[in-house]
Amino acid sequence: MRYTLKDYQAEAVREVLRNFERARDSHRRYGALSQFSLTATTGAGKTVMAAAVIEALFFGNDEFDFEPDPGAVVLWFSDDPSLNEQSRARIQAAASELDYRLQPVSADFTDVHFRPRTVYFLNTQKLSKNSKLVRSATGRIESSDAGLFEPVGPPDNAQTSIYDTITNTIANEGLTLYLVLDEAHRGMGTRASERSTIVQRLINGQGSVPPMPVVFGISATVERFEIAMKEAKGRDALPSVQVDSARVQASGLLKDDIALSIPAEDGPFETVLLTRAVEKVKHSQNAWEDYAREQGESEAVCPLLVVQVGDKPSHETLAQTLDTIYEAWPELPSDAVANVFGEHTDLTIRQQTVPYIEPQRVQDATHVRVLLAKSAISMGWDCPRAEVLVSFRPAKDRTHITQLLGRMMRAPLARRIPGNEILNSVDCLLPLFDRKTATSVAKLLMKGATSKDAAEGEDGGGGLGRRVLFDPIPLYANPVVAQAVWERFAAISSVTIPKKNVKPVRRLTALATALSKDHLVDEAVEQAHKHLHAVLDGRTVQHKAKIEKARDDVLTMEGEEVLGRVGGGLSYRAFSVSADPRAIEDYYRTATRVLSPALCASYVDHLVGPDGGEDDLLEAHITVASLGRVPEIGQAIEQEADTLAREWLSQTRVARKGLTDERQAEYDGLEAMSTTPEPISLAVPKNGQADTKVRHPDGTEEDLPTREMHLLASADGTVPIALNEWERQVLDSEVAQPGFQAWYRNPDRAVKESLAVAYKDEVGDWKALRPDFVFFGTNHDGSVAVDLVDPHGHHLSDALPKLRGLADFAERFTGAFRRIESVAETGGVLRVLDITKPYVRAAIRDTQSAKALYESELASDY
Repeated sequence: MRYTLKDYQAEAVREVLRNFERARDSHRRYGALSQFSLTATTGAGKTVMAAAVIEALFFGNDEFDFEPDPGAVVLWFSDDPSLNEQSRARIQAAASELDYRLQPVSADFTDVHFRPRTVYFLNTQKLSKNSKLVRSATGRIESSDAGLFEPVGPPDNAQTSIYDTITNTIANEGLTLYLVLDEAHRGMGTRASERSTIVQRLINGQGSVPPMPVVFGISATVERFEIAMKEAKGRDALPSVQVDSARVQASGLLKDDIALSIPAEDGPFETVLLTRAVEKVKHSQNAWEDYAREQGESEAVCPLLVVQVGDKPSHETLAQTLDTIYEAWPELPSDAVANVFGEHTDLTIRQQTVPYIEPQRVQDATHVRVLLAKSAISMGWDCPRAEVLVSFRPAKDRTHITQLLGRMMRAPLARRIPGNEILNSVDCLLPLFDRKTATSVAKLLMKGATSKDAAEGEDGGGGLGRRVLFDPIPLYANPVVAQAVWERFAAISSVTIPKKNVKPVRRLTALATALSKDHLVDEAVEQAHKHLHAVLDGRTVQHKAKIEKARDDVLTMEGEEVLGRVGGGLSYRAFSVSADPRAIEDYYRTATRVLSPALCASYVDHLVGPDGGEDDLLEAHITVASLGRVPEIGQAIEQEADTLAREWLSQTRVARKGLTDERQAEYDGLEAMSTTPEPISLAVPKNGQADTKVRHPDGTEEDLPTREMHLLASADGTVPIALNEWERQVLDSEVAQPGFQAWYRNPDRAVKESLAVAYKDEVGDWKALRPDFVFFGTNHDGSVAVDLVDPHGHHLSDALPKLRGLADFAERFTGAFRRIESVAETGGVLRVLDITKPYVRAAIRDTQSAKALYESELASDY
């Protein structure tokens, strides 16, 4: 892979490969048919994940412990040619091993069967009755139900049709055909009249064409696919692979906020909202240009305005649309407007030509600032610089709205902009959308709830914090907050939330590469490997006996031969066979999974030396293979790699703050690859945005209350607050305290300006607690004091694990906070635990009931 997979991507790839392995074995042994899906929010990198899966399927992967399928054939299917081309380009960009193995199925395709280790791209149009791939020699198609599958004869001048090719491939015992359905929700209607779609016939087979052995659906919305597959007879449903959208959001690939403008009443809003959309995209352009100057970048993001119209817009409607845009944006060049209409032709609107552009080219065609579209943007289209959408298409269908809004959520730089909520948001103006459905879908997209959570009214993530805002107001640094408060905020520590399946040696190697690149640690890669070489040398002496035993295992294979005679008993005879070079290399490859390929290769060089020969090289491979079989050595290497990485991250903490956001983002990812909670710095918030109204279930609205002295405030110095009663009581109580200076509503999402406390949940997985409030007061010496206060219900299942996380955090950062308090209501009274006190922390670790703590003498009335 040319890309380093995000942690959630690697986990998903591992699960998909596990399913492929099961499906492959079941099909070869029993002829079983299988299906499963990959569900991930739009923008999660599903195509990149699929590229990693295909590369491993063809060539194997040591990291995922996956053996290759040399007879694997992938048929990549979608219902749009441009989507196929976009997917092909992305796979090629991601997977270096697949460069020459990605073949679009052209109209003159005539291969008898598909070639192994090749990805074929096919779309619905290529399988229509008039397509040359299925058209008979006479141009006639039978009118039977078989229709698409039973042409009278082969295509023009061809020996086989595409269905013959599919049939021959499936029949070939040396090949395994994997069908990948891109945007799997399409072509999967659930009504009886819709079931005989091309894609369903392709899956289930018909007539002489057999069903697909393995079907793998990919989409952000796979409900239709899964419902249709449940009705397919004789097909095993393997576990679906679901990517947690909270982890996608934490990666910075998606926007944090989506601002919706959906009128609550009917009316002619087209001109007003279009003008507003233009103003929003112009404001976005100015913000990106300011950011580029701040970062020393020569080019800024060129935000795109997408205008979605109906299927058959009149010439007058399009003319009025252009007039409105140019009235609001008179400096817009004439060639800055393009279209992606399905007719694939240039438009002439009055005297102006609006050229057609292929959807997959829009992202790179930065001269295009306004895009006219119909349905292309809701069908797999991808353009991260699309910052503002105004849609004049009515929409009530949940899947359609999910896909459309999801297209707008990709971050243009594939990373979050620290402290800048404006650049981390997207605007969607939707005058004809069903307000209730769009709001529900947007909340689902932004909070990452499961379908069960949504049905129960829960956010599904324990405060994942992605927000849906209706016509928000901007917030900026509050000028009345003292500079000392801002300086104190910048010094506050947060911690990383440890990840699963972290490879400390890989992390150290990646960190060393980055530090060398930025000239923060000289020859860091060489230093890292020398350090680990010394560890291996030392452990070789320490575990000499175990290594010698492992060496014997590598060099010989021992077994037992069973002899028997008819009418007699059995006898046993032990034997041993010396390993050949191929077996030794297999053991060496196994060691690379434990110690990492890079470390194994460098340690071999260390052992062989500059003058070593072939025998020395073989001996070094045997040594490394032996080391990899001793668990204590692998554990020691991981511990040392982890320790050195922490030391370097701590040593370079201040120096890294002078790097650009892009470079800092790489270190953020490396810091996140931790096995234990590690200290990190908070980013100072620069701007934000907030709703001004609360919306009740019955559709009524009322203004939110406001408060002063928040770090970020609107033009009048206030900020709207959307707090429950406990939170409001805590806020008002703290503001009234002597010496109070300012407060901060800690974001409940994984952003650099959010303080996180790590805790383990009931099953032992690491989670993040983000205390609700940070208050700034005055110490007796006049310095700025920092207090963390978190109102939380003691009845919730995570109450005790979170208290224990706070206790560990308070102990680790003793003296950094004046107070760390948890507040809960019990018996109608708010009670508070001061976790900076050692005896409170001890009680938290010993108790089995959070409620009992708040009701005990350890707590006091708040």
